[in-house]
Amino acid sequence: MDNKADAAEAARTLLLNEYHGILSTHSHDVPGYPFGSVMPYCLDETGQPVILISRIAQHTRNIQENPKVSLIISETGVNDVHKGGRLTWLGDAEKVENFEQLAERYYAFFPQSRDYHKTHDFDFYRINLVRARFIGGFGKIFWVKNDLMVKTNPFYGQAESGMVNHMNEDHVDAMVKYCINAGIAIPEGVSPRMAGVDSEGMHLLLGDKVVRIAFPASVEEPMAVRKTLVEMARAA
Repeated sequence: MDNKADAAEAARTLLLNEYHGILSTHSHDVPGYPFGSVMPYCLDETGQPVILISRIAQHTRNIQENPKVSLIISETGVNDVHKGGRLTWLGDAEKVENFEQLAERYYAFFPQSRDYHKTHDFDFYRINLVRARFIGGFGKIFWVKNDLMVKTNPFYGQAESGMVNHMNEDHVDAMVKYCINAGIAIPEGVSPRMAGVDSEGMHLLLGDKVVRIAFPASVEEPMAVRKTLVEMARAA
């Protein structure tokens, strides 16, 4: 990783591969100090992280007073955390008012969250990027340009929902092959379910775990996604 273009690609890959991070907000109860919270996320149509938080949570109260936050995402599965990738997403948390389509995407990643609204009031917040800082290992430290970090999902909405539903209804066997080919272990008794798809790959749900499988090449049309998925199944 010798230049900012490589760093941007690695940072986006990390953002897509992971599905949780540490949200830091400005503490209301202890002014001047950061307040950290473990936070799952998925990306919205614009490619920015979206979180679902309770109105009674401490971090929500903090955001309401000061929306300037950071989300730290670190690479999982590495023995030495200093050698793994880390992304600090600095941004402004904004409450999402029209969230019906976004909610369905989030629930596909985190099905258990459908029940959250039955116990407490929850709201979706988008973290609009201000700056992104990526560390790809010792001495590999970069500020990443926003336009290289954020990428719109061309399938967001009806196209994505249609592909996800079709795969879950008719092609579970193909998703098993994708996992095997990617070296991803499927827990006993668990059937993969597709959670989302974008131009660069797909997210599958294995029980409560979200996994990412990249496409061999970027695609921009639904028919190109279909062709890619068929080829990936045949190659497994």
